[in-house]
This record gives sequence, C-alpha cells and structure tokens, in this order.
Amino acid sequence: MLSMARNLGGMIEVLYFAYGSNMNWQQMQRRCASSRFVCVARLSNYEFGITRHSRLRDCGTANVFPAAGKEVWGIVYEVSDSDLVALDAFEDGYRREMIPIYAFGDGTHPLEVLVYVAEIETNVPPASAEYKRLILEGAKHWNLPALYLSVLEAIQAADDQ
Repeated sequence: MLSMARNLGGMIEVLYFAYGSNMNWQQMQRRCASSRFVCVARLSNYEFGITRHSRLRDCGTANVFPAAGKEVWGIVYEVSDSDLVALDAFEDGYRREMIPIYAFGDGTHPLEVLVYVAEIETNVPPASAEYKRLILEGAKHWNLPALYLSVLEAIQAADDQ
C-alpha cells in the first residue's frame, strides 16, 4: 500500500480524500491554498449519505460509512500539515481515519489516505441548496463517473422540499 504522507524539507504532505463539498476546487483552494489535485478515486465498501448536522452550515452534510458492496467516489488532494489544521476547523464533528482507496482506473494498488468520518446522527436536516451545489460542481469539474453523479444529484436539499 502506498504511504499517505511524505516529508518535503520538513513539511509533511498528506493525501486527503474529499467526498463532499471539498471536491469543489474553488472551495478547496480557499480553505487550503497549497493543496494539489492528485487523482479521482473510489472508496470501496462505503456509502455516501447526508448523515451529519453541521453546526457551521446549519444543514445536513456529507458523511461516509461502511456498507458492503457500495462505493464512494471523490478526489484525492495532497495537503500540507497547515492545510490539515484548516481542514480540522471546517470538519468540526468529524474524526480523521486512515482508509485505503483506489485511484480511478486502478483497482489493485490501494492508496492509504486521510478521510474525515463522523458518527451517523438522527434527525439530520437536509443539505442546503448551496451545499448540494458545491458537491455537484466539484463532482462535475473532476468528471466523476456518471452513475455516481446521479447519486449526488439525488441529494435532497432543503430548497427542494
């Protein structure tokens, strides 16, 4: 398995898997200016859901949880240790986990990456239309598979109801 971190002259670079609004390149650049796109990737045996109530956004937000036979598509970025400090502030309520993922087109060589995961909450409000827009724009920008894009398009947003 390839390592998720490397040391560049005293600065640690980490591979981070974004599956929610951080797939949106403009948002990611605002939050983590030194981040660098690595690849589109697949997280096997996990499912995407709006299962976390973000106090920062005051809406339901993305999460991933184990689910046999399912997959979550997202973006792998290389981020610095200072980027991780910024991400931690935005990902309040999530914990860091090291999980193997597979780069698009490669199902045999896993990459160990950092993934933010939260406990599944009950009575989670729907995502906001803005949050859904950020996710969809990111997914389209990076050309995630069409079948998975349809999963993201099905996200219920507060303004849809």
